[in-house]
Amino acid sequence: MVISNPDFICLRCGKNSLLADDVTGERFCSKCGYVLSEKSQDPGAEWRSFKKEGGSDPTRTGAPSSLAIHDRGLATIINPFNKDASGKPLSSSMKSTIERLRTWDSRSQVHNTADRNLREALSELSKLKDKIKISPNIMEKAAYIYRKGLEKKLVRGRSISGMIAASLYAACREAETPRTLNDIASAANVKRKDIARCYRLLYRELDLKMPVVDSIQCIARISNNLELSEKTKRFAIKVLQKAQENEESAGKSPMGLAATALYLACTQTGVQITQRDLAEAAGVTEVTIRNRYKGLKHIKL
Repeated sequence: MVISNPDFICLRCGKNSLLADDVTGERFCSKCGYVLSEKSQDPGAEWRSFKKEGGSDPTRTGAPSSLAIHDRGLATIINPFNKDASGKPLSSSMKSTIERLRTWDSRSQVHNTADRNLREALSELSKLKDKIKISPNIMEKAAYIYRKGLEKKLVRGRSISGMIAASLYAACREAETPRTLNDIASAANVKRKDIARCYRLLYRELDLKMPVVDSIQCIARISNNLELSEKTKRFAIKVLQKAQENEESAGKSPMGLAATALYLACTQTGVQITQRDLAEAAGVTEVTIRNRYKGLKHIKL
C-alpha cells in the first residue's frame, strides 16, 4: 500500500510529493521518480508459518549442515515413495524409470575412494555415538578431526574403524569428556593398542592441543554407575582438590584417582562398598586403588 508523506521534500526536484510503500519500505517522489530510500533485506528469522497437509509447519529450509554427514546434509535425495506431487501412485512404467533414477542418484553421490571412505567412517561414528553416549558437538569435532586426517592421507594403510575411534577419543579429550580408551575400544570392537597408535599419529601430524584430563570430572561418572549419594561425591571432590594442591595427583591415572577418592569418601561417610565394585565401575584394577589409597589417606580436610 502506497501512502503519501508530505513532510519530506524530494532532494532532486524539491517538491512535497514523496510517497512511501509500507510493503517494500521504499520512499520515492511521485513527480520525478527519485528513490529516496529503500528497505534492505531483513537478516533475522522468518516467522511465517507454512501450511503442510492442513497443519502448521514452521520449517522451510530443512536440517542444518553437519560435518558428521558425508555430504554435510546438502545433497538431494529422490523420495523413496512411488507417488507424484499430488499424492497419486505412479504408473508401472514410471516406477521403473524412477527406480533407475534413484540408482544413478545414489551412485553419483560417491565420486572417488575418499568419498566412499568418508561415508563408511561417518557411518561407524554414528553407531559409536549411541554406544558411548556422546553429545552432538563431540561428534562434530570427531568428524572434523577425521576429515583433516583424510586430507593429509593419514588413513591410507590403516583401518577405518581404528582411525574413527581415535578421532572420537581425541574429540572427547579436547572436550574434557571422561571417556577412556577401553570404553571406545569395547564400543568400536577394535583393539586398544590399535586405537592408541592411530591417536598418536593424529596427535603428531595434526598438531592437536589436548588438555590434561581432570580427575574430578570422572567422579560423576563413577558415582552414577554405583548410585552413590551427593554427600559422598562432594567429599571425594574435596579430597581430589586437596590432592591437587599437594601435587599428589601428578602423573596418576585420572580414573584411578577418582575411584580412590570415592573409596576414601565412602569409608569416611559410612557407605558400605568394596574396592572391586569401584574398580569395575572405573575400569581400573583393585591394585591401582590400593596404591593410590596410600597417598590419599593422609590428606586432612
